Amino acid sequence: MTLNPSRRTVVLAATGAAALVGAAAAPAAAHPAGPGLATEAWGTLEDGTDVERWTLTNGEVTARILTYGGILQSLEFPDRRGRVQNVVLGFADLEGYVEHNNPGPYFGALIGRYGNRIAEGRFTLDGVEHQLPINNDPNSLHGGTDSFDRRVWSAAPVTGGEEVGLKLVLDSPDGDQGYPGNLHVEVTYTLDRWGRLRLDYFATTDAATVVNLTNHSYWNLAGEGTGNALDQELTIHASGFTPVDETLIPTGEIAPVAGTPMDFRSATRIEERIRQPYEQILFGQGYDHNWVLDRETDDELEEAAILHDRRSGRTVRISTTEPGLQFYSGNFLDATLVGTGGGTYRQGDGVALETQHFPDSPNQPQFPSTVLRPGQEYRTTTVFALSR
Repeated sequence: MTLNPSRRTVVLAATGAAALVGAAAAPAAAHPAGPGLATEAWGTLEDGTDVERWTLTNGEVTARILTYGGILQSLEFPDRRGRVQNVVLGFADLEGYVEHNNPGPYFGALIGRYGNRIAEGRFTLDGVEHQLPINNDPNSLHGGTDSFDRRVWSAAPVTGGEEVGLKLVLDSPDGDQGYPGNLHVEVTYTLDRWGRLRLDYFATTDAATVVNLTNHSYWNLAGEGTGNALDQELTIHASGFTPVDETLIPTGEIAPVAGTPMDFRSATRIEERIRQPYEQILFGQGYDHNWVLDRETDDELEEAAILHDRRSGRTVRISTTEPGLQFYSGNFLDATLVGTGGGTYRQGDGVALETQHFPDSPNQPQFPSTVLRPGQEYRTTTVFALSR
């Protein structure tokens, strides 16, 4: 299939964050008056490891990030009337994430080593087969049973110019969850004065391995805990997607979205076609698929998707250097989890828009490669631009 990109917007250069600064400030108020960066203690794991919560603010947008799982725990910004609400799903305390986030929804977490599914948890690299944990029977999902979303990352503040940020660092040893190579990972969250939250991913390895990092935030632009997010409008700049089998592993085909419920090339309410008897939607019990983005370049930052809520006026524009976008419509939220605001999450109460390489790429040689070798650097960037 030949893709024909119709439009592209480069919104921000994919540069790294600025220099490290000194010790963290005192804990932040709910909505500091200007740009700021603060930290606070946020609980202790059973093994005695302390967890911190960091707050980034530009005076209007406030992001709270945990060292546990690198989780974006909340993201607050005003609607068109100035009412401030959190627009991402999550838990109110550390216990919620430890007990329910994996296996489970992966609210707000940094995902690795490999975001999405690998068929039967197996792949062969340079003639050697590697076996991963099976945690989404019969496949491996989001890096395994003890993946990056369950680790405590080291954190250091970053600042420079008109932005504040947080650099998270994790070292994954050779054989971790079955993956080869000692992998060094850095992820930097940066918030600028214009309401852009940027994630810069970086990794190196000492042996050939596969890497596919992403963030698994669930969005509800009407506000976390306000109910169904499926009436919000979604645009995805993609002419094709990767169809899946009944276990949600790609078949290897890149199929056109035209004439199917997978066509979000123009703004469409998510709920408009989600109940159609279309085989791919039946397999996923809703949307849980990878869209092949219409890109003009291989590695520049380009707009991938737009989510808009008509009631609040809030919009998030997602730009990325990645080739794919996994759109998941919160199909398995079942009112058993209590969220940040004290309400339960039901099906469709939040949607995930995960920029990444394609699922099962290690077993699909026709897909963009996710192999990282010694001497190479893994670098990707995603930007969430907030407006109202």
